[in-house]
Amino acid sequence: MNYLAHAWLSFHHPEILVGNMISDYVKGKKKFDYSPGIQQGMDLHRAIDTFTDEHPVTKKAKEIFRPHYRLYAGAFVDVVYDHYLASDNSIFSNESLQEFAKETYQTLEPYSAVFPERFAMMFPYMKTQNWLYNYRERWGIEKSLHGVVRRATYLTESATAFALFEEHYDELQTCYDEFFPELLVFVQSKLKQ
Repeated sequence: MNYLAHAWLSFHHPEILVGNMISDYVKGKKKFDYSPGIQQGMDLHRAIDTFTDEHPVTKKAKEIFRPHYRLYAGAFVDVVYDHYLASDNSIFSNESLQEFAKETYQTLEPYSAVFPERFAMMFPYMKTQNWLYNYRERWGIEKSLHGVVRRATYLTESATAFALFEEHYDELQTCYDEFFPELLVFVQSKLKQ
């Protein structure tokens, strides 16, 4: 899952949200430099990623991107899952997604002093360009897929990924519809532990 799902699956717990959002930028024992609540968010982020990567429906979705992008197929699926979450009318209306995005940025802001350097550099763009809301728009997904390529070592283009997303839109929607309710149950049970 990508930023929107990690934010939403933090269920309005500020420190869990921070950990969930910065986890990819904190390696090894650096995790222990953070408060227990932020560490819990990092652990939750990693559990979400593992559950997502190992889920049979996600493996099926990855096959759409794998012939062109091999190991990066999962990163593209994470981005498109955020599109379906943003567009999921059982979770977000247009207005409630806008409000959720704004609330997320406001919750993160006071923690900026503890952001890892790479996240600290990226966060102003996330906020001003409203990435969390723009996952709802196909052009937002096109930009996000390009962002995956920009950060990847061995990729040079994202146009094929966006074309595959468009071509397999309904199939990927079905994957999200099957997968996300199971992820939700998994995360709720993790937070109760």
